[in-house]
Amino acid sequence: MNISELARRLRVPTEELRTKLPELGFDIGGKAIKIPDRDVGKIMNAWQDFKKRQYLQKKMEEQKARLEKKAQVLSGDAERVKLPATISVRDFATLLDLPVAKVMQELMRSGILASLNERIDYESAAIIAEDLGFIAEPAEVTGEILEGVGADRLAQVKEEEKDLESGQTARPPVIVVMGHVDHGKTSLLDVIRKENVVSGEAGGITQHIGAYQVVRRERLLTFIDTPGHEAFTVMRSRGAKVADIAILVVAADDGVQPQTKEAIDIIKAAKLPFVVAINKIDKENANIEFVKGQLAELQLVPEDWGGNTVCVPISAKQNKNIDGLLDVLLLVNDMEKANIVANPDRKALGTIIESRVDKGQGPIATIIVQTGTLRLQDYLSVGGQLYGRVRALTTYDGKMIKEALPSTPVKILGFKAAPAVGDILEVPADHTTLEDVRIQEKRKTSAEGVGAKTMKASEEGKEGEDTKVFLNVMVKADVLGSLEAIVGMIEKIENPHVGVKIIGKGLGNVTDADILRAEAGQAVILAFSVKAMPTAEDLARTKNVDIESHTVIYRIFENVVERLKKLIPSEKIHTELGTGEVLALFKKTEKGLILGVKVKRGKLIPGAVVRIMRGDKIVGEGKIEALQSGKSSVKDVVAGQDCGLSFQGKTKVEVGDTIEAYQEELQARTLAV
Repeated sequence: MNISELARRLRVPTEELRTKLPELGFDIGGKAIKIPDRDVGKIMNAWQDFKKRQYLQKKMEEQKARLEKKAQVLSGDAERVKLPATISVRDFATLLDLPVAKVMQELMRSGILASLNERIDYESAAIIAEDLGFIAEPAEVTGEILEGVGADRLAQVKEEEKDLESGQTARPPVIVVMGHVDHGKTSLLDVIRKENVVSGEAGGITQHIGAYQVVRRERLLTFIDTPGHEAFTVMRSRGAKVADIAILVVAADDGVQPQTKEAIDIIKAAKLPFVVAINKIDKENANIEFVKGQLAELQLVPEDWGGNTVCVPISAKQNKNIDGLLDVLLLVNDMEKANIVANPDRKALGTIIESRVDKGQGPIATIIVQTGTLRLQDYLSVGGQLYGRVRALTTYDGKMIKEALPSTPVKILGFKAAPAVGDILEVPADHTTLEDVRIQEKRKTSAEGVGAKTMKASEEGKEGEDTKVFLNVMVKADVLGSLEAIVGMIEKIENPHVGVKIIGKGLGNVTDADILRAEAGQAVILAFSVKAMPTAEDLARTKNVDIESHTVIYRIFENVVERLKKLIPSEKIHTELGTGEVLALFKKTEKGLILGVKVKRGKLIPGAVVRIMRGDKIVGEGKIEALQSGKSSVKDVVAGQDCGLSFQGKTKVEVGDTIEAYQEELQARTLAV
């Protein structure tokens, strides 16, 4: 047989095979073209043994390297790295001073498929860093939270306007209300704007961001309402981004809660001036001083305690001291007036705070204008793409207007496609240079199709590795703000062994097409504030498709977590046990050999996996079936003792070989979210 044909069968380059054959005991000459047929079978068997030894050597080195790195991390001797909240894979590799390929390999081993420029969160990066032998620490958060498409543009415009000597005027402050779920944020806004929006909301939780304006002492105040549950961190961050002042609502009968702390972190990161509204002071168990003490522990010392945190006791339910809170907001606005300015003479720029698709009117979005003036017939741009033209402007109270000044919340009709909540909307200087968003969307859909095929091929090619188990879901919601919140909440779930794949998302009721798509993708349908059509319900029963309908968003999150807990596999824990030297070969058995072994270090136990080492090279792997000391079977043999060992495996063991025993145990994992 030609050596090139044998190389093809073995899936190895011809020259590599020619080089390795002498090491395997087949000296055919450096320029030989043919191999005797009688040697072909022997070479193929020898090559398989060689590849197996190579695999075992690599496996052993990885196991020992991981144990060593883990020991360094636990002892605190490992190198420390500071990681930001999010970081791209490329920058992550640079920070660790490791090859990008090695970092991506470790990410894939943990079930994270990320491209070079894709960003991973701190929790995921910290786990990978520790696996690679580093101690991860969070970097200090500086600057404003600027998320979404075009956020850099907003920062650039703010920087440009600092240099304006004229043209800037004061504008109404934009106020964001934040705090823990059920602490009274929506009730506070309800009493401020004299509109009852609480009764129509499930569970007392605002489901998507709205914006309103009120007048106090002949001055305008713009309010953004953000949901309070921890599932809405993404939307809340976006709300903080557009705000000038924050109100932190804390219930006097409940005190500081986890979501309260989250809100404080966001306010500090965005460098927002804020006022603490201590709500529910009418309750019998209200304790204002206790709440102030909790705030002081978080370095928010109240003014009457000698600090600089303004605390205003209120009761939204009984309309107590609401006017006092508004007066404090006006005072904070006066103190921050140098920063709360805009140039009304420039083209408009602002942030999308709500977006949806209306059956009759098409895509609609609500924007808070942050600088400039938005007018009818203005062209609209998001991230360098043309999104449409202003056909109508409507204020929060339903009035049609021709122009919107800075800090005005306004609903826009005229989009070609619904922008995302948090996107920066701008009136372009020249709309003819922009690409139509609909063309871009078609290209994106095509690229996602190719990317899905590539990912599938990549997953199929990962032979011999632990595979990540995914829960497939489809998300249907009433408005785009809710849809974004649900998707952002689900994407927050990160685990190396289980994950959630969103195979489809959209607005409106669940249809027959959704059921068929869910069946094809073996997915669960998560329906928020929408119903399944009667025919779709019948089809779902026929096709065994689960439809989870909820009117409170965090119930969806809890449902997804419960399903993932049932899918998460057990973890394989690797523990080194001990080593021994082979002193004698007694007899062959049906499954292996009976060996005489002297234990050199640690201990040997039945059921342990053993590596067979010859010198510093691994020649095979097997299992300890039983141990015998004298004529008795024993449960373990410790260092310094001799024993008879029943070895189970196909490796040809020789006298003088070293056996290294280790144990692999399955341990139930927990899902931390």
